[in-house]
Amino acid sequence: MGIGAGLFLIALGAILAFAVTVDLQGIDLQVIGWILMLIGIVGILISVFYWGPRKRASATTRERIYTDDPTQPPPPL
Repeated sequence: MGIGAGLFLIALGAILAFAVTVDLQGIDLQVIGWILMLIGIVGILISVFYWGPRKRASATTRERIYTDDPTQPPPPL
């Protein structure tokens, strides 16, 4: 689930929890709305923590030490 799907579930859940006033026998739409909002929030958090803080490889530069003596071996990298 991505961030877009999580936002969709939060919006759908908020509509069901706060805006819909229909009473269905055996189904509580407000509870379903709260559950959908919770699933959307958890989905967003999982997406952010899974995809967000990737450790990027940084390019490190090492200075090469040049000597005037060609008979010396090169320094280790």
